[in-house]
Amino acid sequence: MELTLNNGVTMPALGLGVFQSPPEQTTAAVEAALAAGYRHIDTAAAYGNEREVGEGVRRSGLDRSDVFIETKVWVSDYGYDETQHAWEKAAGKLGVDYLDLLILHQPAPDRFEQTIAAYKALETLLADGRVRAIGVSNFMPHHLEQLLAATDVVPAVNQIELHPFFTQPAVQAANAENGILTQAWSPIGGITFYPGWGEDRRNVMEDPTIAAIAQAYGKSPAQVMLRWHLQQGRSAIPKSTNPARIAENFDVFDFALSADELAGIDALDTGVRNGPDPDEARLERFSMVIPEA
Repeated sequence: MELTLNNGVTMPALGLGVFQSPPEQTTAAVEAALAAGYRHIDTAAAYGNEREVGEGVRRSGLDRSDVFIETKVWVSDYGYDETQHAWEKAAGKLGVDYLDLLILHQPAPDRFEQTIAAYKALETLLADGRVRAIGVSNFMPHHLEQLLAATDVVPAVNQIELHPFFTQPAVQAANAENGILTQAWSPIGGITFYPGWGEDRRNVMEDPTIAAIAQAYGKSPAQVMLRWHLQQGRSAIPKSTNPARIAENFDVFDFALSADELAGIDALDTGVRNGPDPDEARLERFSMVIPEA
């Protein structure tokens, strides 16, 4: 299943995410995903595993043009020249001469002038053919408004925290209004049960509404959530390093949820963010240096 971005580029709707995938497990995870049928891999400079993603793509035996590779520029590399160099670092680690999608990882409102300069660098990379599409991640409607006012190319994608317990309807609406595709990170709610990310969290995987739908179709809760994303026109990038789970997460094209079931999942939204607040400056994290190689 493919989605057409606002510049005409097509992107497989379902991709493998590698956030928190240890480098030593990432190559095998990418290889397993591509063997299972995935053709879209999402990584980021800040994940520290771009090199291993590239190795997994090469080991798959697939042509470079058959795999949609998406990565992200980290905040410490924002600025026009810095972001041009961030492309060089990412392409070098991935072992490719172009990227399919390059996005800014955070709005970083404490240094938004640098964010704008970084995005203008993405526009240049796009014009030069070094990337096929550009976008953003974790941008709220007010960040988008500021960005659109200062730049020329509308982002193709906005990757945000989005799962049944946190659906971000205002961000989805702003994306749709501007022709920006919504891409879900933590699409099956992994952030709701990551260790060390807050106490007293409810695990979306254990929600009774989702469990009942899963039972009715003979599917897993994760498969139901991924189907929900796809039927509502979103891209989703579930993360796993387990080959069986990776394959299971891709096996979502043989059933369809009803309008009532989709609405029932929508109704689970709590409005509570589980990941970091995009409006908060995280000075220590933002200053993390991305290695040259």
